[in-house]
Amino acid sequence: MPLPSAGDSRSRRAIDHTLDFISHSLEQTQRVGQRLGDLAQAGDLYLLIGDLGTGKTSLAQGVAKGLGIDRAITSPSFTLLNEYATRECGGRLCFYHFDLYRLEHAAEDALNLGIEEYLDGNGVCVVEWAEKAERLWSPERLTVRLKLISETKRGIRLEPCGERYIHLVHEFRKRAFGV
Repeated sequence: MPLPSAGDSRSRRAIDHTLDFISHSLEQTQRVGQRLGDLAQAGDLYLLIGDLGTGKTSLAQGVAKGLGIDRAITSPSFTLLNEYATRECGGRLCFYHFDLYRLEHAAEDALNLGIEEYLDGNGVCVVEWAEKAERLWSPERLTVRLKLISETKRGIRLEPCGERYIHLVHEFRKRAFGV
């Protein structure tokens, strides 16, 4: 599916609803993820983008916690996908955690892994290094950009695309910041 162009009304709406803030610790980054997990619905897609050490895995751990997953969440850097099914992990939704860092041809390799089955499934997909496979993602998604500011601080930007994610960011803002 093509991404919305700069002139597309969905892009303009998403830009108007972007949320920027700073996380001051690893725990705070995990709490951001937990709030996103609390708000998650079946079929949600969260794309995590940021350099090494910016907190992508910490945020994913928080999402899992928000879903009620009671297992340790580790980055699937070598396995590419960790799947946490509700019956095994106690969560309210299945959690699919992808890491595309090691894939040389990420889009093609992810398709060969059957990623579309997960994207069209009934769980929540969180994809680290999502920028490596941009052409795979639905125009309806939440992009989370993480940026290193200092040893403990991370800049976080939530970029919603589509009405579902605009609503999600609005709810996140209300719950996290009271506005």
